[in-house]
Amino acid sequence: MDFKQLESFVEVVRTGSFTRAGEKLFLSQPTVSTHVKQLEDELGIRLVRRTTKTLELTPKGEEMYEYAASILDMRKRILRLAEEEETRVIHLGVSTIPSAYILPEVLPEFIRLHPDVRVEITQSDSQGILDRIRDGVFDVGLVGMRTEDEALVFRPFCRDHMVFIAPNTPFYRGLKEKGVSGAEELLRQPIILREKGSGSKKMADHYLEAAGASEDSLNIIARINDQETIKQLVAEGLGISIVSERSARDYLEIGKLLSFEIGDYHAERYLYLVYRRNAPISAAEREFMQFVTGRFAVETKNEGK
Repeated sequence: MDFKQLESFVEVVRTGSFTRAGEKLFLSQPTVSTHVKQLEDELGIRLVRRTTKTLELTPKGEEMYEYAASILDMRKRILRLAEEEETRVIHLGVSTIPSAYILPEVLPEFIRLHPDVRVEITQSDSQGILDRIRDGVFDVGLVGMRTEDEALVFRPFCRDHMVFIAPNTPFYRGLKEKGVSGAEELLRQPIILREKGSGSKKMADHYLEAAGASEDSLNIIARINDQETIKQLVAEGLGISIVSERSARDYLEIGKLLSFEIGDYHAERYLYLVYRRNAPISAAEREFMQFVTGRFAVETKNEGK
């Protein structure tokens, strides 16, 4: 068993394809197939079931994937020690809201206090960040939702408030003056939703479910993965949306948007620091997490475990 075999197997699982795995690893498809077959022969077990159209893991293959991914992650960390020498690096994955509205607040001060630390940042939706943390691509994440994944630890660090946003037009100003909030009138309007996988979309789904509004009953005018684009389109009158109040604050302050409460506990959520449960935490990562939690110091006793 060698690292090339493990890398080929892990990439086949992640991409769902021997061909795509080869493209990611800059290997031919037959070479990737050979690596996986050699691994199976050495272990004496079947890892992958192949048909002409599908590829699926056997139960032993699922277990082996977890081990192989952990081995490769540990190898990557060992190599980093040699590559980084005295430079301390944090590989940080950040979802949309923390990327745009939390990092600009905390990162400059953190780097000022820790000039020997370098932070490499990748932005994606919350689910994408969680997947990559679990796979060892990122050390730490800042995301807008939590899951029941036992491999991950979620630490709430900041409260976030969800609101409806609407264009500042006579119609919506009239609704605002009437004290309209929640589902009835607003959910009859064209609505822009975030993409699947984002924390904001998950919160919107919780609210819509509680309000008894299925997506089929809504006039969904667009699905967009960029928060700034959503704000601009709402301001131009395309429709309403459900977003983080933090993300809309600039447009609300200058009067380009109006906000409406969505009501009850559905309006509140947390932003989370997340890392792998059994992975070693470097001193730099620990300093960063302590800095972020200390900066916001939210009350989290009712957040739930």
